[in-house]
Amino acid sequence: MWHQLNIPQLKLHCANGLCNRPRFFRFSDGERSIRVGAESKLTYFTYICSNCQITQKLFSLYVKLQGQEEQSTAGLCFKFGEFPVYGPPTPTRLLRLFGRDREIFLKGRQCENHGLGIGAFVYYRRVVENHKNDIFNEIIKVAQKIAPEMVKTLEAAKNENQFSKALESVKNAIPQALLINGHNPLTLLHSALSEGLHAQTDEQCLELAHDVRVILAELAERLGQALKDEAELKQAVSRLQRT
Repeated sequence: MWHQLNIPQLKLHCANGLCNRPRFFRFSDGERSIRVGAESKLTYFTYICSNCQITQKLFSLYVKLQGQEEQSTAGLCFKFGEFPVYGPPTPTRLLRLFGRDREIFLKGRQCENHGLGIGAFVYYRRVVENHKNDIFNEIIKVAQKIAPEMVKTLEAAKNENQFSKALESVKNAIPQALLINGHNPLTLLHSALSEGLHAQTDEQCLELAHDVRVILAELAERLGQALKDEAELKQAVSRLQRT
């Protein structure tokens, strides 16, 4: 006599470009039967996005029945892990900003999910420092469209070899559309990333890492939105000129 495990649909974030939002995932593959009288079972469940039919989620499970009676349906289920790893979705725009180092950023995200503050902070700082020029290039693109008077200052900061000096030099030179609650995001990043690791506890590093990630995500969103708004404006003007 066998029991079958319940396999409810799950609402998860689908990172595929066709979705990029929460979607329902449904069971696709895995051994879901457990024999009555068996002590336990190790199994894997594969779920697939019901919308794009591409994104998959793999769960590793330990299942144990409670009670040896044939009619008993009680049991315990323990999740060893899942792939892709657990955690809130990371914005695609943010990962695109870091290009080849996106995996380093995701390692920092995993450390943050597990409460490893020092590890998360080190990974985030490394990625930001490695991609200083990429961040400035994106800001310069926006400045060229809406604040051309700031381009010269931003170009000079980009060419500054010392990371802290580069961020410090542009504290008053950033397009209004990129300000976060009225603050320059680069100044906020400089304030967080300039903190010395040796002077901070792991809990303090975890808090700083969280703040750095939030500011980076918001900056990436504002960069994308500013360029999108400009592109839409150009298209509107072009269409109206033809009428």
